[in-house]
Amino acid sequence: YKFLAEFLEVGGVLTVLEILGLRQAKEADKAEALRLVTCVANAGRKYKELICESYGIRAIAECLAKSRSEETQESARHLLQILAQGNPKFEVQVYKGLIALLPCSSPKAQQMAAQTLRVVQLFMMMQKQVPGNVEHRYGWVHVSYLHKFLAEFLEVGGVLTVLEILGLRQAKEADKAEALRLVTCVANAGRKYKELICESYGIRAIAECLAKSRSEETQESARHLLQILAQGNPKFEVQVYKGLIALLPCSSPKAQQMAAQTLRVVQPIVKSANPSIVDPLLNLLKTLHLEVQYEAIELVKDLMDYEVQDPLLKGLVKLLRPAKEDLLNRPDILDDPDVPRMSAPLPVFVQQAAAAKTIGILARESAEYAEKLIQLRVVHNLMYAMGNVDHADSQRQAAISLEYLCRTYPIVDEHVHEAMGDALYDSFMSNPEALYTVMNAVQADVLVSNKVNIPGS
Repeated sequence: YKFLAEFLEVGGVLTVLEILGLRQAKEADKAEALRLVTCVANAGRKYKELICESYGIRAIAECLAKSRSEETQESARHLLQILAQGNPKFEVQVYKGLIALLPCSSPKAQQMAAQTLRVVQLFMMMQKQVPGNVEHRYGWVHVSYLHKFLAEFLEVGGVLTVLEILGLRQAKEADKAEALRLVTCVANAGRKYKELICESYGIRAIAECLAKSRSEETQESARHLLQILAQGNPKFEVQVYKGLIALLPCSSPKAQQMAAQTLRVVQPIVKSANPSIVDPLLNLLKTLHLEVQYEAIELVKDLMDYEVQDPLLKGLVKLLRPAKEDLLNRPDILDDPDVPRMSAPLPVFVQQAAAAKTIGILARESAEYAEKLIQLRVVHNLMYAMGNVDHADSQRQAAISLEYLCRTYPIVDEHVHEAMGDALYDSFMSNPEALYTVMNAVQADVLVSNKVNIPGS
C-alpha cells in the first residue's frame, strides 16, 4: 500500500494509461503497462475507481480494439472484467465500453468483448439487492425476485456462458471457481433449473473441469455441483452417474477420489448399478494413493448390494493372479539399466495387494460373500499371491485374508494345511503378517504352484 500511495502520488496510473495510447509503444510495453494497472485494480475498490476516473476504461478498451498482440488483448479484456467487479460506481461505464467494442474492426477484440460483456452482465445482475426491510416483512418478495433474476440470467444465456468459462484454457482457477458457484446457485433453485443445466451439456463441462483442474477448491466445487445435479433430478440422474464413472480412469488422483466418493452418494439414487462401473473401479486398485484406494474399496463394499456383485467378486479373485500379458507389458523405465531391476510393473502388484485386502474385508463383512469367494477359487489365488516374492505387500495382504478363511471354514483350513505342509502351515498360522519375512524360495514356489481346488469351487 505504501508503494501504491507513492505510485499514485507521482501520477503513475495516468502515465501508464498514456502508454496504452502511444502509437510508438511496443506491444511488450503495453502488456507491461496493463499488468501494472491490473496490480493497482486488484488492490481494492477505491483503486478501481481511481483508474476509471483517470479515463482508464476508454484507454484499456481502445488498447483491446487496436492491439495486434493476442496476449495484450487478453490482458486488456481481463482488466476490464476486473474493473467491473465490485465497482458499482463504474460498472455501467465498463459495460457500455464493452458494447462500444462490438462493432470494432478486430474480430478477436469483438469476440473478447462479447465474452466479457456476458460475464459483466451476470455480475451486474447478481449484485442487485432487495431492500432489507421489504425482504424482512415480505419473504415472498425475495423468492419472486430470485426467480425473476434467474429468468433474466437464463434469457441472456447465462448458464451457457458460465459453462463455457469452465472449458477455457486461459481461464484462471478463481474464474472457474466463481463460475461453478454461479451454476450451483442456479441448480439450488429447483429441478427445472437442474434440468436446464444438464440440457446445456453441463454435466460434461463440470466433469471435465473436475478432471483437469489444478485447484483442489475448484475440484471440490465441481464435485459438489455434480452431486447436486444428481439429487432430485430423475431425468438426468443416470447421466450424472455415468459422468462420474467416466472420471474414474482420469489422470488426477484427487478427481478419482472425489468421483468414487460421489458415486457412493449417487448410487442409491439411481438404484441400479451400471456394469460399466466394474472395470474402471477395479483399475483404481492400482493406485499408489491410499486415499483413492480407500474410496475405491468403500465403493466396492457398497456395490455388493447391487447386481454387479458377482462381476466384482470374480474380478477381485482374478486380480490375485495377474495375466501374463500384464506381466510382460512393462513400462519403459523398468528396462532402464540405471533403474533397479523389477520382474513386473509395480501397478499390477499394487492392484494384487489391494484386491487381497478387499477380499479379506468382504469376507469378514459377510459369510455370503466369503462363501461365494471360496466357490470362485479364492483360496488357490490367495496362495498364489502369497508366493509373489516380488511384492511383499501382496504376500502380507493375501496371508491375512487367507488366515481368516482358514480359521472360519474348516474345509479351507484342511486344504491349505495339506498344500503347504506342516512347517510352512505352522509359520503361516502363527504370524501371517510376517510370513513373507521368513519364507524361503522353495516355500514360495510351493505356494505359487499350489493345486488347491475345494470341492464345489
